[in-house]
Amino acid sequence: MTLACGVDVGGTKIAGAVVDLEGKILEEARVESPAMDAEAIEQAIADLVADLRSRHEVERVGIGAAGYVDAKRASVMFAPNLALRDVDLKSELEQRIGLPVVVENDANAAAWGEFAFGAGADVDDLLMVTVGTGVGGGIVLDGRLYRGAFGPAAEIGHLRVVPEGHLCGCGQRGCLEQYASGRALVREAKTAAAGGVDAAEPLLALAGGDAEAITGPLVTEAAQAGDPFSIELIASLARWLGGGIASLVAVLDPAAVVIGGGVSEAGDLLMLPLRSAFESQLSGRGHRPVAEIRLATLGNKAGVIGAADLARH
Repeated sequence: MTLACGVDVGGTKIAGAVVDLEGKILEEARVESPAMDAEAIEQAIADLVADLRSRHEVERVGIGAAGYVDAKRASVMFAPNLALRDVDLKSELEQRIGLPVVVENDANAAAWGEFAFGAGADVDDLLMVTVGTGVGGGIVLDGRLYRGAFGPAAEIGHLRVVPEGHLCGCGQRGCLEQYASGRALVREAKTAAAGGVDAAEPLLALAGGDAEAITGPLVTEAAQAGDPFSIELIASLARWLGGGIASLVAVLDPAAVVIGGGVSEAGDLLMLPLRSAFESQLSGRGHRPVAEIRLATLGNKAGVIGAADLARH
């Protein structure tokens, strides 16, 4: 049995897993991400893989990194939330690990995981949207992962939707992820709670009276318990996301759109207003087939599963 190790490198954690040919995870592990130290990131990945290899015959390693990856699947050119700038991560890690390494964008890896083993296994053309700390994307066209001419295709979180809007980690203003991400959700919640907005009082109470203690999962918990303010926060995020997806579908025309990432755990609180916004803003509506918007089925495992499988290609 050919085993590969998939590693998902994010701004808050580094998750790894040993994955078999059928996309089954045999063992997984995670460590805190030293996001602002490139060398420490590399060492944390190497240590995580070494630990997993000590118990499994791993032959290849796939890295899903939250950044722009070149067409050779080797270098991270830029990562908004990681200290990786023009780093040949493939070479660095192969020296540390001693195995062949493939580097891929984390959302691309998640898209491939859902395409190969999850919610998109029945289609050939897929748009994956990951909604977590930021907004990521991955595109599969005619059964192949689309990377573009230079590698960093599908960075949909950096589609500009508000001219001169909120400053983004990429250096631009008004990017989609500043309005449709977990970070945006928390920002709006904290601002309202700290500003004494009456509607935010139940959420503030859940946070122990400290606006800075409000988190994305806490907003979701409050919304699922029926808090109107939290429900509206998630719905607002969903409307931004639905509009952005409508623009992307007008260009790509996928058979399905798969929504993953931590914010997707809100379920129908996210998906119902998202679908409504998508359908109302889709060009040619009423005269074209409408792509089905689905929840991811692999959850937060999609990235490691996809990265491991891509390492075999």
